[in-house]
Amino acid sequence: MLLPPRFLQGRRFADADSVCLQCLYKLSRSPTPRRRPLSTSAPFKNAVAATRQQRNVFKKEYFWGNSILEDVLLGSRRGVQSDAASMSMSKSNGDEDTPPITTMAKESPDSAPQPSPVSTSTLIKDELPHRRRKRLREEATAASTADPIIPHDASSRLSTAASALPATSIRRLLTTYLSLSKPRLSFLIVLTACASYSLYPVPAILSSATAVAPSLSTLTLLYLTTGTALSCASANALNMLFEPSHDAKMSRTRNRPLVRKLISPRGALAFAVFTGIAGVGLLYYGTNPTVAFLSALNIVLYAGIYTPMKRISVLNTWAGALVGGIPPLMGWAAAAGQCAAHEGNWEELLFGEGSAGGWLLAGLLFTWQFPHFNALSWTIRDEYKNAGYRMLAWTNPARNARVALRYSLLMFPLCIAFSYAGVTDWGFAVTSSVINGWMLREAIRFWRYEGAKGSARGLFWASVWHLPIVLVLAMAHKKGLWEKVWRAAVGDAGEEEWEYDDEEPEQELGRGSETGGPTR
Repeated sequence: MLLPPRFLQGRRFADADSVCLQCLYKLSRSPTPRRRPLSTSAPFKNAVAATRQQRNVFKKEYFWGNSILEDVLLGSRRGVQSDAASMSMSKSNGDEDTPPITTMAKESPDSAPQPSPVSTSTLIKDELPHRRRKRLREEATAASTADPIIPHDASSRLSTAASALPATSIRRLLTTYLSLSKPRLSFLIVLTACASYSLYPVPAILSSATAVAPSLSTLTLLYLTTGTALSCASANALNMLFEPSHDAKMSRTRNRPLVRKLISPRGALAFAVFTGIAGVGLLYYGTNPTVAFLSALNIVLYAGIYTPMKRISVLNTWAGALVGGIPPLMGWAAAAGQCAAHEGNWEELLFGEGSAGGWLLAGLLFTWQFPHFNALSWTIRDEYKNAGYRMLAWTNPARNARVALRYSLLMFPLCIAFSYAGVTDWGFAVTSSVINGWMLREAIRFWRYEGAKGSARGLFWASVWHLPIVLVLAMAHKKGLWEKVWRAAVGDAGEEEWEYDDEEPEQELGRGSETGGPTR
């Protein structure tokens, strides 16, 4: 029996004697030929293959999850780019003979055909409406729940500007000194002192009947603002001088002048000493010794107690709030020194009659700092932790939120106490409740979510707007201010009657002199 050559060459059996001739014949039989299409021309075959490929791509693109497909495509592109980059680096290093590294994927006969690459813009364009709405909702939620990006402080920005100037220019030196003073924080402190000065109730004997503004000395106000600004610059420069290594660990403070070596520690110390002596001296000469003592005490508290306490205990927040409450008391004491009825010593200025307004303003600033700082510290809690600062935001987030809520509630009785003490009229108790309610609402959200879901950002911006609005409302509702405005606009009938009564005796005296003397 003759066997085909294919059978003789291509088969191997372990035991050939055990196979019968019938089985050998079936194995050697040629397979059935495949059916061929009607047309075997190349153009027809290419058209059929292109149609099938487009149909497969459409099905994959339509039914696959777009986010998964996009991730796969982006990942493949990153791989290609990284291979191209490695090849270019090898060529630049002179390794032209090194063969390119390629990654071969294992192909199995049962694996499905891979879709052709589709651009991300095409995917977004062909995205289904319900998937597009879902994606937009997720993006909006992610944007609202993300932590707010706290910008660099003014000192860091000024340091960056100073570093771009010539090393020997005077402008660079002045910009560096200005960055040491923390100008934004110093301006806020000066603003609170000026607001307290303007809210002091001037006695009626010292104010004119038709004057709208109180008759306090403008020169004293100039001494107060200049001396307070210089004292703030001294305290802030000492604060930077004591912790440059810790400032370098935080993104907000790593650009400060001492961290970037724009000024030497000896130069920063000389600036702090000069501004401290000049500020306290101006306050002593232009206002009174009580205000000068409060300024010197604030420098010691901020630079000597609050700054090192930040790395020891969470009570540093309360020490910093005490520092922020002293400037309003300085402005009140400066105004009270002009109206003092007796010697004008510290007991009369700080604890005498009418001193309640100064302590209320100090309490307002002390209370305000907790919702403001607790919300701010929560957004950068990891940086505080890495820098070694002990803050409630990372040591006890739940307590951090409770403290912010507690002091936000305290704003209501404080504002009512202003009207009760006679510093403002009762309209201030009503108008201030609106802004206090806004901050309380954000503090409740901050307490409920412990800073998450954008609650920290909401409380932070509410506190930023809260303080200036409350101070402006207090000055607008100052006791007796609108009465003086009404008198200036309409006039006081009572004063005209008194002037008419004074003119009558003079007229009678003139008639008696004409007739030869007064009649008895």
